[in-house]
Amino acid sequence: MPTTPFDLSSGPYSGLRVLDLSQGIAGPYCAQILWQQGADVVKVEPPDGDWGRHVGVVRDGQSALSISYNVGKRGVCVDARQPRGKALLAQMAQRADIVIQNFRPGVAERMGVGYDSLAERNPGLVYVSISGYGPDGPSSNAPASDSVMQADSGLMFANQTSDGEPRRIGMLMADIATALYAVQATSAALYQHARSGRGQHVRLSLFQACAALQVNDILAFGMTGERQAGAVSAPNGVFATADVSLSVLALNNDQFARLCRALDRTDWLADPALASNAGRMAQRERLHRELSIQLAARPAAHWVERLAREDVLHAQVRDYDSLAAHPQAAHIGLLEPLAQPGGESLPFARVPGAGARRPLRAAPAIGQHTVAVLTEWGVPAPDIQSMLDAGVLRQAAAPQGDH
Repeated sequence: MPTTPFDLSSGPYSGLRVLDLSQGIAGPYCAQILWQQGADVVKVEPPDGDWGRHVGVVRDGQSALSISYNVGKRGVCVDARQPRGKALLAQMAQRADIVIQNFRPGVAERMGVGYDSLAERNPGLVYVSISGYGPDGPSSNAPASDSVMQADSGLMFANQTSDGEPRRIGMLMADIATALYAVQATSAALYQHARSGRGQHVRLSLFQACAALQVNDILAFGMTGERQAGAVSAPNGVFATADVSLSVLALNNDQFARLCRALDRTDWLADPALASNAGRMAQRERLHRELSIQLAARPAAHWVERLAREDVLHAQVRDYDSLAAHPQAAHIGLLEPLAQPGGESLPFARVPGAGARRPLRAAPAIGQHTVAVLTEWGVPAPDIQSMLDAGVLRQAAAPQGDH
């Protein structure tokens, strides 16, 4: 490790080979973040492709989900149900620095790419296993999706309505959080390898990740025996102006005073009932009612100017078009154009703190780089052609402009 030369201008993990056997979100996003940090990531898919290709909004045979979490990777298609494909997969895994898989417990071993067999030949291997509930135990083989995990881990409980109805958080929070924890654990394993030369089997589950994500809420529940619902200060909420909505809040006495000055509410400042946060929480309905009436009378631009002048906590409630138009988004290049086959470029948000920005490369078609990758990884050309002829491998036509 690494198996290819370092190029620090491309990121700290330049030179590392990552074999991504995972599907869906948690594993693929972990691998994709490593690509953003410089690694060469090869995504291996079966002939039908990663199941994530077909979920949600689809363009040119690939979903937004699949594109998001596979940008930059090179695609290889191997039918591991065939003996030669299974053997090839194990051969590739033995030549990788990092292997990522998110199969149910036992599946990787049956495919010949379990950690023990690979580490025996490559003790420096960093091997990442992501599962729903962990490698063993009463729930280890239970099916796990983001919605299942949000229910089972308490996330829906944490996001319940004011009348106690549990709600799913409106994004793939369980999977995304697991991917982020997986990247951190992989980075720690790489650091250990740099110091000792030893590899590591990194094991984590969506169940664990969701609990870690809620550590404060779980601990607070342990202290009180109940869920503390709603805001912790007042006023604190989303309010409609004459055109768009604003989030406006005050967390302490100083911030409340600034809000009063911005809104010319000297009556609030002079009211003893509003002199503390506890008092304001008791008067929350009144504060929100009066604030709603006042803000609805003028457009957001009017209030934003006044709130900003007094340094009040506030923000426009934006959709994604409005996010793209945010002045700070333009300043930092928050959303970059991704040239993906099938239409116009798409907005892509990189992970923060990745250092060097590699030029974006479209998420691959199934098997788009099969021949190139296997040639580079030392598989003889006659063997590649034989497996292509036998249907063990698939080479997709490269989209125009791919390189």
